[in-house]
Amino acid sequence: MTAPVQEQYSTPSAEQLRKAGMVGGQFDWQDALRLDDLLTEEERMVRDSARQYAEEKLAPRIIQANRTESFDVSVMREMGELGFLGATIEGFGCAGIGYVSYGLISREFERIDTSFRSALGVQTTLSMTPIYLFGSQEQRVRYLPRMATAELLGCFGLTEPDHGSDPGGMKSRARKVDGGYCLSGVKTWISHASIADIMVVWAKDDAGVVRGFILERGMKGLETAKIEGKFSVRASPTGQIFMDEVFVPDEQMLPGAAGLKAPFSCLNNARFGICWGAMGAAEFCWQAARRYTMERTQFGRPLAANQLVQKKLADMQTEITLGLLATLRVSRLRDAGMATPEMLSLLKRNCAGKALEIARMARDMHGGNGIADEYHVIRHLMNLETVNTLEGTHDIHALVLGRAQTGISAFN
Repeated sequence: MTAPVQEQYSTPSAEQLRKAGMVGGQFDWQDALRLDDLLTEEERMVRDSARQYAEEKLAPRIIQANRTESFDVSVMREMGELGFLGATIEGFGCAGIGYVSYGLISREFERIDTSFRSALGVQTTLSMTPIYLFGSQEQRVRYLPRMATAELLGCFGLTEPDHGSDPGGMKSRARKVDGGYCLSGVKTWISHASIADIMVVWAKDDAGVVRGFILERGMKGLETAKIEGKFSVRASPTGQIFMDEVFVPDEQMLPGAAGLKAPFSCLNNARFGICWGAMGAAEFCWQAARRYTMERTQFGRPLAANQLVQKKLADMQTEITLGLLATLRVSRLRDAGMATPEMLSLLKRNCAGKALEIARMARDMHGGNGIADEYHVIRHLMNLETVNTLEGTHDIHALVLGRAQTGISAFN
């Protein structure tokens, strides 16, 4: 016997609708694909701590620091007290967190300004990490605990006036002498060069092999100079390192570093912070554009009521959401020991490029006010021009990916 129609086609329950994909949770426009659900409780705690510090201590400083092209070194001590410096290193007074957590810190710092994320990255991944990975135990014990508290500040000297994207062509030389090496050469565009107590510098030995050395301020023949007049990342001191027959004892050479693989591995580690940070800057610009267009009224209604404005906001939201998920994925792979340099090239190229596009769009959406520093977006835009270049340009990373696909190197 056939059941009555109303019994055959009873109203589906909420659980049945949910399983069928017809009912879901509430959409959060700020976290469109629920990235927060993919974080551990510890990672969320690290992020929240970094966010609180950034908003309370870094944000009030940035406009004046950017205007005067100055850097308050007490920022480094504050980061050290909170355990942010050298955070990915195990032991030696460091926190030993993963690259997801480190990336979340970088994201929060660059929401405020690239200069603060750079300060974290230069000390952690470019100064402390090479000593941790390639240094002797004596070097680790001597330097890392003091760098974790910012008692010692470091920098990373690889780029030269004539060799940026091609560090293998470096002219800096390390000539072997009794008891050590004599280093000569010039490094440029080095973040924190003018304030660093120690400098991890790369130079070719007599056999043409790239070696790493720990130089200390005060060594005879070692000088630094600040590069003035930057229009980008102004709150971060950038400088040059001049080496004129600087004697470096044997015990100051990094014994585990031979060839470009060593500095390149440091750059790859640094790119995690850069990618997360670029997304943080993009998030700020997107949310600033949303807030401005919601509040700004023209022709009798908010700017956000215009279709073109809503499309731009949707484009920003989409690129940031996808960029963050990709960055989280590769960071998870890094923590599992499965990330590759090619993944970092794809990630850095995308995150920096998209963040720059978003900042430009946000600046435009602010109209004339977009060039005023009190709205912050012009500063992020100018900073991201640098981020798009440093740690491998957009085109250099394209060649890395092209080589991976074709097996043909197009660098020469």
